[in-house]
Order: sequence, then structure tokens, then C-alpha cells
Amino acid sequence: MENSLAAFQRAAAEGYLYLETDVHATADGVVVVQHDSELDRTTDGVGPIADQPWSAVRRAKIGGRESISRLEDLLEALPHALINIDVKAESALDPTLAVLRRTGALSRVCLASFDESRLRRARERAGPQLLTSMGPRSVGLLWAASWLPFRIPGLPVHGRFAQIPPEYGWLRVVDRALLRSAHRRDLEVHVWTINEEPKMNELLDLGVDGLVTDRPDLLRDILEARGLWVQQG
Repeated sequence: MENSLAAFQRAAAEGYLYLETDVHATADGVVVVQHDSELDRTTDGVGPIADQPWSAVRRAKIGGRESISRLEDLLEALPHALINIDVKAESALDPTLAVLRRTGALSRVCLASFDESRLRRARERAGPQLLTSMGPRSVGLLWAASWLPFRIPGLPVHGRFAQIPPEYGWLRVVDRALLRSAHRRDLEVHVWTINEEPKMNELLDLGVDGLVTDRPDLLRDILEARGLWVQQG
């Protein structure tokens, strides 16, 4: 079930300690683990999360079975997991940072967002301990620099991880040139969302640092076949 605590616990039990999720905040500032801004698609609840208090949102069931989890619940249930958190709305930023401070989890998460200014505010408010992804502007600069025959010193990119799709429309984003450009700057490239075996193999052959997938079972089989799977525990 999408973004359910049971799904994350299963992934961790299978050996995955790098997980990805999305968060929104309720009307009273409780951070919940949910991709959509509204409850309708994945739960039996209705309406925007941001317009309802936690007391109402908590009654919504994912797939009609499991309650939505707070971010705090996820962090406490999986204390050794490293978690990529996509902050889907500005209203969730400060409550998310508060949860990370309260749970002592700042050092084991990466905050992500498509909003460059939101990422900047996250870094300013949390300090150097917080890792973030790169926003669209920084990714664009990194991609443009990869086409130049010379290296630009001090390229003004911010964030530790480039989290990007393999293609954007007709444009191929992830190639060997971009990976060289990123790795020269000690940046990692994570590619989303890859659910097909041929594409997983193609990207691993290129040398990407991570794949975001809805098929952890398939990715594990591929990594095991390549001798890259490290059993945890």
C-alpha cells in the first residue's frame, strides 16, 4: 500500500535501508506521510490534508485498511533507515524540520523538493547538518556544465544529490557526461522513477548512484545478479 508504514517496514525487512517518501502537513501542523495533497486517491478519506486537523486525517485508511502515518511514526519505527523526504508543500517545511530536530533525525534524512527556494530555506533554517537534493536550477546548471569542454570552477549548485528523471520530454537528462560532471563535484545522481528491468540495467551500467523505484523486489534481483546487493543486519 502506497506510503503505508507496513510497506516501509517490509522494504526495510527485505534489506532496503534507503527509503523515499513524501510529506504534507495537516491544518494543525502534524506532518503526515502521503504523496497527494488530498486524501481521495489512496485512502477512504476525502479533501485536502492541509485543510483538516490531524484528528480527522488520522481516521482515513490507506486501501481501506491502514491509517496514515505521521513522519514521526516512520522515523521511530525505522531508526536505522536513511530516508529521502520530499516536502510537497511550503506549509510542511517548518513542521518537518521540527520533527527532524525532535527525533534527532536530521543527520539521516535528505530533504527534497522541486521548489529551489524551499530547499534554500530548509538549508538556512536547519544548518549544515541537513542534506538536501538539488533544485531544478542547480540541476540545470549541472546539466549545462556537462556539455562544456572545460570545467567551470565554483559552479553555483546547491544540494548534495541530483534527483532527476532519465529523460525530460525529448531531452535525455542522464548520460555519461552528466555523471562525470556530477562526480567531479562529489555529487550523487539518483534517478526516478524506474520500474522496468531494462532501464534499471541501462542506468546501472552508466554508473548512477541510486535508483528510485516502486519495484524494490525487481531492483534487488538485479543488484544480487550484479554482486552489488549488500545484505543488512
